[in-house]
Amino acid sequence: MRTQLTTGDGRFDPSLGAIMSERRQLINLAYRLLGSLADAEDVVQEAYVRWYAMSPPQQEAIESPGGWLTKVASRICLDQLRSARARRESYVGEWIPEPLPDRTEWTEGRPGGTAADPADRVTLDESVTMAFLVVVESMTPAERVAFILHDVFRYSFAEVAEIVGRSPAACRQLASSARRRMRASRAVEAPAARRVDVVRDFRRAWETKDIAALVGLLDPDATALADGGGLVNAAPHPIAGGEEIARYLIAVAGRVPEQTILERTVNGRPGLVVQHGGVTTSVIAFGFDGDRIKHCWAVRNPEKLRAWTGAWTGARTSRTVTG
Repeated sequence: MRTQLTTGDGRFDPSLGAIMSERRQLINLAYRLLGSLADAEDVVQEAYVRWYAMSPPQQEAIESPGGWLTKVASRICLDQLRSARARRESYVGEWIPEPLPDRTEWTEGRPGGTAADPADRVTLDESVTMAFLVVVESMTPAERVAFILHDVFRYSFAEVAEIVGRSPAACRQLASSARRRMRASRAVEAPAARRVDVVRDFRRAWETKDIAALVGLLDPDATALADGGGLVNAAPHPIAGGEEIARYLIAVAGRVPEQTILERTVNGRPGLVVQHGGVTTSVIAFGFDGDRIKHCWAVRNPEKLRAWTGAWTGARTSRTVTG
């Protein structure tokens, strides 16, 4: 959504610039709450629609337009989260948050791979890794909103209470419960450089169909989820066990005679992108325990791969797997 910084009679209005400058913050907040960039964009657009539906005197009476937009966007997210569970009960396969590329590779998925508006880019920090977002998915809507607003965006519990519709003390308890979930899920990971090496070794082992090497890189208790959204084939249930995952990957490579595997940054961490005929078909994110892969999240739903379509720039590591 792009808005001209002018009033109805064409005069430049600097206050509109301040309003629109909140867009990136709102996108970052809504993506973390919903796990979907498309839904986050819709939420932010709706928040702006509500702002511009007010009269100028009503707008001028709002002391903090940015705070107002945050409150409105958060409430819209909360409403969506409360209805999302019913929608996802009919979702075919496992639901995985939408993966995001590194900001240097961001595209809108339009013909020609045109660059996205920088304001739409999500800041890739610890709170947007796939491992983080998957745990957030396990929280109740109220827990999620209280935790993200307070622990990630540093809003006070009094401010959170206005959005969630509960007391500050209740919101503190919600955030505390969410924090326990997050702590329970955390593993001690190898340094970043080592994780990059492991993902590279994983790619090479998959390309060469080296099942022993794959098993060696996977934690014995590893799990793999594949999200097709009912639009494409995906594993209907989680795959448990390093050897089982390795065999599944080899079988997938055998069914697709030629696929190109690219090393990419996925939600700020090393990951893989699978292409067939130049078209991105899967994006894979990883979670680690030590220097072994503990979780594989493979997204194949085309609706969640919009940011990955278009031309890739720069020198990239890639190989072709042949059957």
